[in-house]
Amino acid sequence: MKNYITDLSPSKAAMVLGIAFITSVFIVTLVDDFLLANFVIPGDTAVLARDIEANGRLFGFAVVGYLLVLACDSIIGLTLYVVLKQANKTLASITAALRLLYAGILVIGIFALVFQIINVYVYASIKLIGYIFFALHIFVLGYSVFKSGYIPKSLGILLIFASFTYIVFFVDLHLPETLGVIIMLTMAVAELSLSTWLIVKRNRLPVNSF
Repeated sequence: MKNYITDLSPSKAAMVLGIAFITSVFIVTLVDDFLLANFVIPGDTAVLARDIEANGRLFGFAVVGYLLVLACDSIIGLTLYVVLKQANKTLASITAALRLLYAGILVIGIFALVFQIINVYVYASIKLIGYIFFALHIFVLGYSVFKSGYIPKSLGILLIFASFTYIVFFVDLHLPETLGVIIMLTMAVAELSLSTWLIVKRNRLPVNSF
């Protein structure tokens, strides 16, 4: 799978990246807003076990949904490497590695939670570590885009700015609800803008030079 993706041409990789991102957004919306809208997992592992048993199918669909999202994240990381390596192979590798680390950490956390090895509070800590890698990924991605020379610098600036908005996951800032919504939209718009640009302009990307 990895070799298949990294052997793609930049234009095909850009299309796969865009599809993977749009798919992940759709699945996350479905899981968060519908499957888990009224599903609360308490911190006690014994209660968690009873909740999973009582809502087994719903919980199972949610877990599968999140695993699919993380699979999409892995695909996004690999295709970003293909798209960005024409400008700087080292930066492209770091960008991809950080996204893959984020996905891997969350996969471990999800399986540990499903098998009740950890409680929801430990999972929240693991998820936070994952978000740190993700924020670093977005920052390096933004810098890579800014320095690429063939992707608009404005998209790089937007991604770098978005990377700093992830501080809301690390520090309880007690932000007003409106500001919180604006920050969440900034996160989503940054990646969506890049994905859309890559789909539309994919045939203008430089050909493989490595």
